[in-house]
Amino acid sequence: MKKARNGTPAWDGKHIIDIAGLWTKFGDFVVHRNLDLQVRTGEILALVGGSGSGKTTLLRQMLGLETPSQGSVRLFGERLDGLDRDSLQALRNRWGVLFQEGALYSALPVFDNLALPLRELKCFDEELIREIVLMKLAMVGIEARHAHAMPADLSGGMVKRIALARALALEPELLFLDEPTAGLDPDRSDSFVALIRDLHRELKLTVVMVTHDLDTLFELSTSVAVLADQRVLVNAPVREVIAIPHPFIKKFFLGERAQRAIEVIREYPFVI
Repeated sequence: MKKARNGTPAWDGKHIIDIAGLWTKFGDFVVHRNLDLQVRTGEILALVGGSGSGKTTLLRQMLGLETPSQGSVRLFGERLDGLDRDSLQALRNRWGVLFQEGALYSALPVFDNLALPLRELKCFDEELIREIVLMKLAMVGIEARHAHAMPADLSGGMVKRIALARALALEPELLFLDEPTAGLDPDRSDSFVALIRDLHRELKLTVVMVTHDLDTLFELSTSVAVLADQRVLVNAPVREVIAIPHPFIKKFFLGERAQRAIEVIREYPFVI
């Protein structure tokens, strides 16, 4: 069997993320206990869990920003804690991240926010960078005239779209979304969800999103991973998830706040 650079088995292309036996501890406090999670290439996986379940910590471990106390996190077949800085950066160029608030650089105009990751590669001249930036903006429905606007002058919906364009700047295979529709009104949320769905299909992306919004989850996800009891309780299509008799699943998916979203399943069964 072929080996990856750090001696792990070569990536077979089936699972873009493979987490095995993961423990996360802060002193004596255990956040994750022997957690396993696999994300299949091409799917849209929604990661859900209660407050304190470790969703953000797990996301940071997938991004290589934190190292688990025990266990392995592999992306594209590479074990993250076995990579040197340059190898980890090369791997990070294969994924993009949309942070919850967009995280645009407030001192830079829109154009430079998108150009920054391209300039850091030192592979493109400015003319090509300009073409790429304008293409990415058009991809998310932002007109070229907004390229010189400052983030403070943009609406929340525009910030989300521009941040998404930046996340796609390096043509990633994998896209991480942290609460992608948080802070958006219903109309803008619906259009943003539609945009993500279209980009997933057109660019053949694999998507991992952390969300508490059931409308977004039902409309986008092909699989749902539920964090509870310090582990991934289930990773399956939402129809299978809501059939599991667990207190968190009952509260999250079948509580009063969920009834409107559940109606989507009954009225539009093709959604999930």
